[in-house]
Amino acid sequence: MTPKERMAIPPQEMPQQEPAVRAHNMKEVALGYTREQAMKEASRCLNCPTKPCMQGCPVAINIPGFLAKASEGDFAGALSIIKETSLLPAVCGRVCPQEKQCQKFCTMGKILKDINKAVAIGRVERFCADLARETGAEPAVERAPRSGRKIAVIGSGPASITCAADCAKAGHDVTMFEAFHKCGGVLVFGIPEFRLPKTIVQHEVDNLKKLGVRIETNYCVGRTRKVSELVKEDGFDAVFVGTGAGLPKFMNIDGENLSGVFSANEYLTRANLMKAYWEGKADTPFWHGRKVAVLGGGNVAMDASRMALRLGAEKVYLIYRRSEVEMPARIEEIHHAKEEGVEFRTLQNAKRILGDDTGKVCAIECLKYELGEPDASGRRSPVEIPGSEFTLDVDTVVVAVGNASNPLIPATTDGLEVNKRGNIVVDPETNMSSIPGVFAGGDIVLGAATVILAMGEGRRAAKGINEYLRSK
Repeated sequence: MTPKERMAIPPQEMPQQEPAVRAHNMKEVALGYTREQAMKEASRCLNCPTKPCMQGCPVAINIPGFLAKASEGDFAGALSIIKETSLLPAVCGRVCPQEKQCQKFCTMGKILKDINKAVAIGRVERFCADLARETGAEPAVERAPRSGRKIAVIGSGPASITCAADCAKAGHDVTMFEAFHKCGGVLVFGIPEFRLPKTIVQHEVDNLKKLGVRIETNYCVGRTRKVSELVKEDGFDAVFVGTGAGLPKFMNIDGENLSGVFSANEYLTRANLMKAYWEGKADTPFWHGRKVAVLGGGNVAMDASRMALRLGAEKVYLIYRRSEVEMPARIEEIHHAKEEGVEFRTLQNAKRILGDDTGKVCAIECLKYELGEPDASGRRSPVEIPGSEFTLDVDTVVVAVGNASNPLIPATTDGLEVNKRGNIVVDPETNMSSIPGVFAGGDIVLGAATVILAMGEGRRAAKGINEYLRSK
């Protein structure tokens, strides 16, 4: 097929639930490609000799290679290429911001001058992974002979899953410690079911177990045991810390202590991990907001606002102090939130939260903004418009303005160096911390980042652990 013929193939739209229907159920929004659609979309790849799309992939998947296989209908061969460098293709195909990574560099998108017409790399990746899982045709994983070394992995998010798998493949005995009662980290407590079905995450956890990884849930390192005790008393030869960025940030405005104000972490964890939406079945209560204000413009804010609709909210406002152009959320998530009925209040921000005489939220006072000069992030700075205050009638406020690194491990581990933001400082080549034998990766190092970046950290740390053990 010539480049001209490939360019004549239209982008394949992915089927999805109708907005009016999906806004009231927890089923996955995007329904996935058919086999024919996946082959057609993969056939749009121009097979560029320089492979520019790989520049944007944090784990350097051979993207043209797997797309070539998929275009021929060899989806098993495509998945084998993906899994050479990526452990979680079904997850990454769903939640990674491809428009800011691999697809950003796609030649097809540049020729057509539209990022939305770049080859849909993530969607084809998702199809390959889903097909293999559903048919039981996943590539076999080889494990090296047992090394006799013990590795402790703290946390069970994408960085930890990747590190644990790579260490197990190298022949080490790996034990994963998870503070919650379920594994998966942000994949289970942060990302809603309608974006990432939890059966997919459980499948990846089951694959870890098949590799011989032992998993201890309800085990909070830093409380149940300290890192130093894992090494000195329990005999672990190396430790990987992947505890994420789970400390919610607030705005420090009046009224944040009122009943009906939640961090997005708590709001989503109750719904995602503890299934609070199962009325009468869940083990946790849930605040049923009628009019909900979500503060923020990132993916977490989109998740919280869309979750509020599914929990029965009659009105959901998304309040963001910049314009929609500056929103850090994925374009797809913004589009879905709007389709489902979330009302975007851009160039506005909360000034204070108002309560009634019982201490419950009854309204939110906001200010209007305009955009000034770009700040250090390159986005135009929001500037208050004096005297522009107004109020919105709400009974629930969800604060989704970011997260800081989990402080527990640094606070309970002597000699562990952290930066001013509380992120663990590591060697960029090996991901070893200031303590020999203790490694870290993912959001606890990067701050809140993407799944694929966290996976890259976990892979680098596993390589660092292997080199460290060889040196010993």
